This record gives sequence, structure tokens and C-alpha cells, in this order.
Amino acid sequence: MIIQRVVLNSRPGKNGNPVAENFRMEEVSLPDNINEGQVRVRTLYLSVDPYMRCKMNEDTGTDYLAPWQLSQVADGGGIGIIEESKHTHLAKGDFVTSFYWPWQTKAILDGNGLEKVDPQLVDGHLSYFLGAIGMPGLTSLIGVQEKGHISAGSNQTMVVSGAAGACGSLAGQIGRLLGCSRVVGICGTYEKCLFLTSELGFDAAVNYKKGNVAEQLRESCPAGVDVYFDNVGGDISDTVISQMNQNSHIILCGQISQYNKDVPYPPPLSPAVEAIQKERNITRERFTVLNYRDKFQPGLLQLSQWFKEGKLKIKESVINGLENMG
Repeated sequence: MIIQRVVLNSRPGKNGNPVAENFRMEEVSLPDNINEGQVRVRTLYLSVDPYMRCKMNEDTGTDYLAPWQLSQVADGGGIGIIEESKHTHLAKGDFVTSFYWPWQTKAILDGNGLEKVDPQLVDGHLSYFLGAIGMPGLTSLIGVQEKGHISAGSNQTMVVSGAAGACGSLAGQIGRLLGCSRVVGICGTYEKCLFLTSELGFDAAVNYKKGNVAEQLRESCPAGVDVYFDNVGGDISDTVISQMNQNSHIILCGQISQYNKDVPYPPPLSPAVEAIQKERNITRERFTVLNYRDKFQPGLLQLSQWFKEGKLKIKESVINGLENMG
């Protein structure tokens, strides 16, 4: 059987912007037979996530992410349907997901590395298992629960950077559901700002590409910032931290502005901002969702329930065709 797959063609370099040409499509042949414990799957959805930029380097800079190898198939979050099974707990027609799904149209996988999913949890929107009812959703929920220290009724203000993205758009809504009285998002276009305030229920949105961010933030957060869900790092985060209150909390989810630069993760704060952090006793601990596997199942059920009750609005970008992965 001939299948198509996407392999890493070249590396952008530690300091450099990735381009589509860093990947290439190729055809390979898949064996006709599968062994005991294996399944043959047809790929339905693949996820593209910011952490993948680190996998394009020879060294990802973390111990829990392996780099992609040149001329080898890329992988990441994926979901598919089983076409043939020799695994005791998986049957033909089951929908399964994995964090290490190869970027190819069909694959033979070890059934033990797959997780069966129930389409009813997402009202049939299977792609949500790669987004709001999957790893990004769990990252937002567990991040806010574990590192946000939100207590309902205490009038906390939450700021989210990268607020229109997969994690940010959920984190703001979850902050509100868990009791924040004011939620403010930071993003880069007028359309995204409008989406946050008119559709997702954010109280205000700051467009960091227009006007003075510090001033806009002061207007949007008159009582200062108590919880900061940080997806971007860099100058924007420095601006937010300088307006944070005593004993406030940073949820260190991602540092997207730094991924095309050769810097350690998480990038150190500038001396001035670090002084503010210490002076005001602001917590800033690295957050990795994979360290909280015991909370995955209850977390997914909670996200699914909120979604079904209409309390969690989900927006995703879907592009058709494996050839467009790069």
C-alpha cells in the first residue's frame, strides 16, 4: 500500500524563522500485514502547535521532547480511525489519539501507545480532541488550576497573552469560570480583539501592535493584575509583570516570542523585571502539563461538560490536505 507522509527536509537553525520548505512530502510503501498488538490507522486530523518549533532544532532544549530527525517522518498530536486491529482492546472503527502520531495518511502503530476516544465527549467534533478537549485544553485548565491560585469572589484580574490562540482563548474563559472577576486578553489584530470581547466574554482586549501596550493595560486593569497566563514572553510579558500586584501569580505556559531565538527555556527575565518579581513576591514557575497526567481524565470530562453546557466556546483553524502541514 502506497501512502503519503511529511518528513523534515531541513532545519531553520536555532536562530531563524521556519519556512514551508523545511518539510517535504514523499510516498512510501506500508506493509500489507500487521503484527500482534498493532493496528492500522487512517489519519483524520493532525495538530500544529508552537512547541514543534523546538522539535525542528537538533536539540529541543528540553528532556521531554525529542527532536525530529532529517528525512524522517514528523510527528505530533493526531487522531484517526482504526482500519485493522490485532490489539486486544482496540477494534476496527475505534477512534484513537496519540501525542506521537506520524504525519502520514495511514500508519501501522503499536496499540499500547494509543488512547481510545469517545466522540460523544465532543459532540462528534473529533478535531476538538486535539484542541479544547485535548492537550491545549488540559494545558489551559490545569495551568490555571495549579498555578493561578484563583479564589472565587476575591475580585481577581487575569491577563492572558496570545489570547486568541488555542491555549489563550480557553485560559481566559476558564479563568472566568473559576472565579476571576475581570479577564483581559492581549493579541495582535483588531479582529482577534473583537473575537475575544464579543464572542469569548473577555472584558477587554489589548492590541499590542497598536498604541502603547502599558497604557492600554493600565486602562483595562485599573486594579492591577493578579493572574497572568503567559504564552509569549519577551517585551509583552515584561510590560504585564510590571503591572502585577503583590503576591500575584504568573502561569508560565509558553514563550512563543522567543522560539526562533537561541535562548534557554524559560528565558530569564531582565534584571529590572526580575527585581519587580522578587519585590512583589510574584510566583513564576515553569508549567509542563505532562507532569499532571493524573489530572487528565477529570480535566477532559470537565472541559467536555463546559463545552456541552455552552460555557466554553471553541474556535479552531482547519486546513485540508497533508501537503499543507509544513
